[in-house]
Amino acid sequence: MAALKPALVFIGFMGAGKTRAAREAAAALGVPADDADALLEAKLGEPIAAHFDREGEAAFRATEEELCGKLLENADGGVIALGGGALQSERVRAALARHVVALVDVDLDTAWERARDSGRPLARDRAAFEALYRDRAPVYEQAADAIIIGGGRGALDALLHIPEGHLLIWTRAASGAYPVWIGPIDRAPLPEQGRRLLVTDETVAALHAARVPGSAGIIEIPPGEQHKTLETAERVWSALAAQGATRADHVVALGGGVVGDLAGFCAATYQRGIGIVHVPTTLVAQVDSAYGGKTGVDLPEGKNYVGAYHQPTAVLTDPAFLATLPPEEFAAGYAEVLKTALIAGGTLWDRVSAGDAIDDAMIAGCVRTKLRVVANDERDAGARQILNLGHTIGHAIETTTGYARYRHGEAVGLGLLAALRLSGQDALRDLALDLLVHAGLPTHLDGAEPQAVAAATARDKKRTGEAVPFVLVDAPGRVTPGHTVGASELLAAVRELCAP
Repeated sequence: MAALKPALVFIGFMGAGKTRAAREAAAALGVPADDADALLEAKLGEPIAAHFDREGEAAFRATEEELCGKLLENADGGVIALGGGALQSERVRAALARHVVALVDVDLDTAWERARDSGRPLARDRAAFEALYRDRAPVYEQAADAIIIGGGRGALDALLHIPEGHLLIWTRAASGAYPVWIGPIDRAPLPEQGRRLLVTDETVAALHAARVPGSAGIIEIPPGEQHKTLETAERVWSALAAQGATRADHVVALGGGVVGDLAGFCAATYQRGIGIVHVPTTLVAQVDSAYGGKTGVDLPEGKNYVGAYHQPTAVLTDPAFLATLPPEEFAAGYAEVLKTALIAGGTLWDRVSAGDAIDDAMIAGCVRTKLRVVANDERDAGARQILNLGHTIGHAIETTTGYARYRHGEAVGLGLLAALRLSGQDALRDLALDLLVHAGLPTHLDGAEPQAVAAATARDKKRTGEAVPFVLVDAPGRVTPGHTVGASELLAAVRELCAP
């Protein structure tokens, strides 16, 4: 572990809740909390808004830089909350390097609702506010050692023990909170919770099982979506029982989406629930499936038809695992990156749409996007359904081809193209097609009749009434669920995928 740094500093945009997070952390530690905005008002002798309006932003920023710079440079312990614009100063950014820096996450709409009637000078015009939010986002991300999503309660121990070379993303959903560690597996803090029982597939076991220390046993399953079944789940349950697993123990899921979904489902149901730690080794799993608590197995009638919500104890994401992926598996993961970028908009979309190479920061951006959605809707009551973009038709393709012809990401890529056509986003579809081709993904559907694929969408597990809800795109960053699509439109979009 790296030595603890002098202070815990909370940063973030307007309305993120930095002051509250700092006060809660300081109270738990029994140390003082310094709020930079409160100190500024005391120094100015008037509200920030009044000084800002009279003297202008440049004068205010100079005063802010001097106060925050000294505060950070002299801090020796304690907790600090910085104002949203403090990181515009190079001096402040440099002074942050010796501290633990936690970014309190807030989405644009929530930030606007909290800030617009607060009297803040920079929260009077929505368009300007949006531009400022977008401009500041990469500055915050670059400075952060940790990102807090959904509230930081319970995060303090993790914040004070971040291993060197790791980004911590602390996330909270309705049923619990957990850390995501992005960085080298050999320094990641594996939870100490009874015995550690490893579930992996035969391919991954040969490559990486030895990298998970302290395993009391290993359970190997055959690789591939066609083995994500109740029969395989029964094998895992029986193996856990044979190894004497109890509710005091926990499972480590080492592998891609199939391993994570199946091991998570087995953990959720074995003795009515034991802990699960995900160690994703594929791009699909590292950017999507390892997070959010969805587990399940497939039936012949539909993908993930049997499952449970079961949040992990932790997720350990080491991008170095991706070096052993076959090119076609890496390409399959790219479809989930593209889907997530369309949902996120902003900086993540800018990078993905420009064709940038996938790196640790892009993986972290995908994780942050998904966890932000899950924090607000753990069980698919509404907003979380946007994560299904491209999946309604993608899952139908997998089902009609027996889970054997297309990898999950390949089917999702095809589903994205159809979803963008159904959204009326022709130019965006053309761009997505180019990106998928460049990534080495199929853009032509064969081995399935369009009528069969269209019919299979009616069995999508998110359907609760007569109509199948589709997720459609207005623009990158503006994706909405719950749309009804006509049968003829749907069939036309699927037929287009089959056209030469």
